[in-house]
Amino acid sequence: MRPVPLVMSRLARSSGLGRYVAGGLLWLPTYLLPIGGGLLLKAVFDGLSGDRTADLRAALWLCAAFVGLEVVRGVVIVTAWAYGVYWWEAAVTTLRVNVLRSILTARGTAATRLPHSSGEAVARVRDDVDDLVQVTDDLIDLTGTALFGLTALVIMLAIDPAVTLALALPMIAAGVLSRLLGGLIRRLHRRARELGAVVTAHIGEAFAGVLAIKTAGAEEAVLRRLRDHNRRRRNAAVKDRLTTDLLDTATDATVEIGIGLVLLIAAPAMHRGDFTVGDLALFTTYVGWLTALPRSAGTFLYRLPQAAVAVERLRRLMAPYEDVEDLARVSGVWFRREPPALPSPPRHDDPLQVVEARGLTVRERLHAVDLRIERGSFTVVTGAVGAGKTTLVRALLGLVPLDAGTITWNDRRVDDPGTYLVPGRVAYASQVPRLFSDSLRENLLLGRPNDDDRLATAVELAVFDKDLAGMPDGLGTVVGPRGVRLSGGQVQRATAARALLRSPDLLVVDDLSSALDVETEKLLWDRLADAAQDGRGPATLLVVSHRRAALERADQVIVLDRGRVAGRGPLDELLEDCPEMRRLWTDELITEAEDPEMLDETPRRP
Repeated sequence: MRPVPLVMSRLARSSGLGRYVAGGLLWLPTYLLPIGGGLLLKAVFDGLSGDRTADLRAALWLCAAFVGLEVVRGVVIVTAWAYGVYWWEAAVTTLRVNVLRSILTARGTAATRLPHSSGEAVARVRDDVDDLVQVTDDLIDLTGTALFGLTALVIMLAIDPAVTLALALPMIAAGVLSRLLGGLIRRLHRRARELGAVVTAHIGEAFAGVLAIKTAGAEEAVLRRLRDHNRRRRNAAVKDRLTTDLLDTATDATVEIGIGLVLLIAAPAMHRGDFTVGDLALFTTYVGWLTALPRSAGTFLYRLPQAAVAVERLRRLMAPYEDVEDLARVSGVWFRREPPALPSPPRHDDPLQVVEARGLTVRERLHAVDLRIERGSFTVVTGAVGAGKTTLVRALLGLVPLDAGTITWNDRRVDDPGTYLVPGRVAYASQVPRLFSDSLRENLLLGRPNDDDRLATAVELAVFDKDLAGMPDGLGTVVGPRGVRLSGGQVQRATAARALLRSPDLLVVDDLSSALDVETEKLLWDRLADAAQDGRGPATLLVVSHRRAALERADQVIVLDRGRVAGRGPLDELLEDCPEMRRLWTDELITEAEDPEMLDETPRRP
């Protein structure tokens, strides 16, 4: 649990130490003003119960002062609440930005840190961040109630130590009980969070695969599993909530016991005249506020183990070399005004001459594969389903962890390809295109400065210009979740346009043409070749494909078979020397012959 105070301290500073301190200073008067209220009530009742005739005017002024004090306290509460919301939003944003920054930009393979589903990651970034900010915010409440409690106890001890001790002992008991239950609360809270994330993940996957569910007739099975997940989550949440509620109940009970002891001890003292009516009024007033101290302490003590769970779960999303301080460091997010437009990324000073990989090995998927790509070349990686084609390009780009192998860029070793082989050195159009439910323009730019000329060029090179012309809203067309409003070919070409917009030295394309007809695919490669000659597009391409149009253009074809290189070289030589290439070539010709949509007038090779 030791990292929790460190994160709390760092979070208070990174989200604006001035805002955190100012918010705390605004809240503190709401806890300290009742001190004055109790003293005013004591003076009022002592004056009214004295032997001499009560000074009615003085009593009225004291009552007016009491009312004014409460009005001031109400105004302070409203102000502190409004200001505190601003700090809260800054704090949760700071944590979430740091988690996303680590996933997207930290050295190492992010895939090894991400949970099994996006829903689990969303649950951590949502719920665990709230837990961590909540305990940091609760520290202000604990500080305020502690200051009130210490001040009130000093005043009460001066009046009657025995009565004060009767109030203090039950509160100490509540603190001890909170401490004893800390471990249990931590275990139950971790279990509730894990099962809550399972429900979130299941719902997310169900929405993503709704078409597959309907075509398989699996609606009832999906709902049944959701009910099972919800039942386990509900049971865990009930246990978690029951434990904290029992602790709250025990705390409240100790407070009521304390009040009862006060009355029992105060009655004889009042009878003897050692304890005045004003003293009773002060004690009764303070007792109501003193109940906040054990409640705040109890709440803070059971939130500490919950925060420890949150830190542990968020820490797993971050790079191994990052510590808990990185979780709450200054994020650079603009809180006060709109940030300036993002500048175009600077051009690197080492344009591609050759990129080379030696002995790339990924356990059970890729075995000691070598790859050399020279500037201006067109390299195609081909092979049967499951041969390791996608694994090869993802290993080259640092998207999956390597078990062995080295990668060099212009003969300089690249220790972390995931953060080095990025735009504008390399751009990647993946096998499974990812579009967001936003406009087509935002899907292509992804936060980059808008440049209509570059957008038009990228759209044209990706053979998406005619499709775009047929859309009433053009680049403003909202594509829907995962691009569901576009056809499969349109989604792939939009992904290609997004990669081309990054002006990479090396364009990596993973099976881009799988949803394209022959004419569109041929036009795509023609436009890219022309653009490479006049400098409008990337000169070097690494393409995963089994299609004839790509293979015939390749300067180099790498044939993979069960994760190993079965052949390498120009297509003509491979058709003579590589049995696997001949088999793939024959299968591709048969596929095209059986599919009328794949036929064209281009002569086929024997």
